[in-house]
Amino acid sequence: MNDVTLRVIGTVRNGRTTLDDLGWGAVESMITVKPEFVAALTGLETFSHVWVVFFMNVDPLEEAPAVIRRPRGRDDMPMVGVFAQRGRMRPNPVGITAAEIVRLETGCVVVRGLDAISGTPVLDLKPYVPDFDRRRATVPEWMDRLMEGYFSES
Repeated sequence: MNDVTLRVIGTVRNGRTTLDDLGWGAVESMITVKPEFVAALTGLETFSHVWVVFFMNVDPLEEAPAVIRRPRGRDDMPMVGVFAQRGRMRPNPVGITAAEIVRLETGCVVVRGLDAISGTPVLDLKPYVPDFDRRRATVPEWMDRLMEGYFSES
């Protein structure tokens, strides 16, 4: 098997139209779910966070996927493989973010901290479950530098 087919289950709506790498923590996004999947939201309101799996369909620079590159193209970052970073320039531009659930409305989920621009197709929603999702993890020092200000609210 070399190819798979995925279904879009919803769409991100927010005020972000550019891929700026700062301030995502304050962004509230409405994920509008397609009518055939609205019932699938039942019970999600009892969780504080949700994993949002999305398709990074916007490439304003029209960059080709890269096997190895500097994160965000920054000269102060090391050359690392695409699987060692979270950027969009990858073989399959699939993003995943754990976002805070603000509220559920009819047919949509409002979340905070989702780093996806308005119009982004959503592929799946999964509840954040600490027993599954929280791990003691380490990252290289460059990742801490790279993430400075990314989710800050300023």
